[in-house]
Amino acid sequence: MGYFSSYIDKYANATFEEITKERKAQLANIARIRERDVLVYASDPTKNAHTEIYPPDLLIFKDQLSFISTENVDILLETPGGIAETVEDMVNLIREKFDKVGIIIPGSAKSAGTIFAMAGDEILMGDSSALGPIDAQIMTNGKRFSADAFLDGLEKIKRDVLTQGLNPAYIPILQNISPGEIQHFENAQNFSRTLVRQWLKTYKFKYWYKHSSTGLDVTDQEKDERADTIAANLCRHSDWLTHGRSIRIKDLEDMRLQIFNYSKDHPELCEAIERYYNLLRLTFDKTGIYKIFETQNSQVYQSITQAIPSNPNVPIGGNTPEFATADITCPQCQAMFKIQLNLQENIKLQNGLEPYPKNDVFICKRCTAQIDISSLRMQLEAQTGLKLIIS
Repeated sequence: MGYFSSYIDKYANATFEEITKERKAQLANIARIRERDVLVYASDPTKNAHTEIYPPDLLIFKDQLSFISTENVDILLETPGGIAETVEDMVNLIREKFDKVGIIIPGSAKSAGTIFAMAGDEILMGDSSALGPIDAQIMTNGKRFSADAFLDGLEKIKRDVLTQGLNPAYIPILQNISPGEIQHFENAQNFSRTLVRQWLKTYKFKYWYKHSSTGLDVTDQEKDERADTIAANLCRHSDWLTHGRSIRIKDLEDMRLQIFNYSKDHPELCEAIERYYNLLRLTFDKTGIYKIFETQNSQVYQSITQAIPSNPNVPIGGNTPEFATADITCPQCQAMFKIQLNLQENIKLQNGLEPYPKNDVFICKRCTAQIDISSLRMQLEAQTGLKLIIS
């Protein structure tokens, strides 16, 4: 039986405090083995909330960093990605205070999380750990694009024009692209690549003195070249095809990036990390928490408030009802609201009612708490056999 299965059985009826106590014990175990404190920055991408790395996280990250008392530090990272500029600010905070930094990836650190990992003197991963491509993602005209794929596509059009003339099919595409947008895509991609290149050379390669194959001294030029090659590989959309692709230990080693494989090289550390990670996932699964900042002795949680709404009130009659209503009470400020749940298309919002939110998260109009009301949708659909219509 795996750790997750055993923890589900063990903590099926456990309180949040009991799960937290065990999770903290495993985090302390990691710190003991590594002989340094550990700061966790973890988020749950399945929640409808700001699970990405973004600017407001910086204040909390700095707060938890103040609880680190050891000379060196490990950052345990679990994230779908986010804003590279915020990652840069976080790394600067760490590097101003600590000389040696390890980045532990028990699950996945994608996109901006991968950029973060490149700032470590050590990158620690297991057999199921994954990083991801760092090709910058840009929103334009309501659509998300890979900056690298966009620029590659633009170069293809240029080559086609030079060899075959302008294909009329390209005209509407080019009409919707401004020089400013092209520059924006180039800047975004260059920024990600520059951070990775600089951090690899400054931090990851700081103690790389000798070539393992030849025993010869490593030159600054060789560090530059290796860092540039790795950064280019991580940015190249054509190699990975999708932004969510998982990059495993072997992929990184093929780039000649050294990874500490704790699954293979340190069974005791592997068990502690795996146990902590499974308890972290259990914490996310059993609560409305979507982001955790913590050390062995401190923590800050961000969560979606869980409301218990009334059962939907569906009008009785022979025809398919147009809509149902339900009352919800904000758990934070006790404000009460009446929600309209449409069961047919193009139903007008009735006076005094609030529309059902597109992402199942209702924002309290009094205290701005985020209230997860997904259970309301499930109750209604189970009761009526109809699908909720969200406009």
